Amino acid sequence: MVLKMQPKLIIHGGAGSSLQGKGGVAAVREALYTIIEEVYGLLANGSSAKDAVVRGCQLLEDNPRFNAGTGSVLQSDGQIRMSASLMDGATQSFSGVINISRIKNPIDLADFLQTSPDRVLSDYGAAELARELQVPSYNALTDLRLQEWIQERQDNFQRTMAGVIAEPEFAEASSARRGTIGVVALDTEGKIAVGTSTGGKGFERIGRVSDSAMPAGNYATQYAAVSCTGIGEDIIDECLAARVVVRVTDGMSLKDAMQRSFGEAKANKRDFGAIALDRDGTIAWGKTSQVLLAAYHNGEFMGDTLEWGEGELVGHC
Repeated sequence: MVLKMQPKLIIHGGAGSSLQGKGGVAAVREALYTIIEEVYGLLANGSSAKDAVVRGCQLLEDNPRFNAGTGSVLQSDGQIRMSASLMDGATQSFSGVINISRIKNPIDLADFLQTSPDRVLSDYGAAELARELQVPSYNALTDLRLQEWIQERQDNFQRTMAGVIAEPEFAEASSARRGTIGVVALDTEGKIAVGTSTGGKGFERIGRVSDSAMPAGNYATQYAAVSCTGIGEDIIDECLAARVVVRVTDGMSLKDAMQRSFGEAKANKRDFGAIALDRDGTIAWGKTSQVLLAAYHNGEFMGDTLEWGEGELVGHC
């Protein structure tokens, strides 16, 4: 008789420096918990980690509150360009799309590319794939993101990135930034997968590539998986997701791998967060930013990191 693992799940909706009060915390918590409930239900009913990750990313992309899919930020030219990647730890297969426009769920193309000989496509190639698959054209623009861009254009693009949370009460919160979404899942077979999706940092130079479609920001082996959020350039410089996962793969505990990696990042004055799972079911998270918008299900209850203390680098359960 093959023993089944207790499924585990953790998701995030970005990282930053402000949630602008309890109203913001409550709204974000409700959004994250609703998604946790649906996706954990899939895992409990036997869905694979990869399928659960794709569904979780779809739900986060579809929520205009978060900077991925619907509600993505606008780049300096007023266009939306999204990136996403998926990695199945069981096959150690990475796939993704970079700077794609006018589709609803970039994670769907990353999923399709899992079995392709060409597994990472940039803007033109990704758009051609969407046409081949007859993916409907979709406008991910929301009024709040448009108004955010118009205001920033009037200010001559003084900010280097857009708001992580797209809500009226955050419209003036220029410090609430660094948006990405991510999902890490462990299924009943003990397999791990991870997905990450983003609209970018907002107002960036045309052609800028985020960490979300790189192993630096989204990586898994059979031993562990990590999804990152925050300043993409900082994540790339630390090669954060791959660094943590390789350390676990080489025998370090997930807790120690996260603690060491985030300690190094803090010393280097990086600004980001990450969520993680290992094959034993340990759930972990870390941040050098003030706020990490993450929630999890450990098989017994749901929890989150929305009011997690500023002085702590790494948490786990």
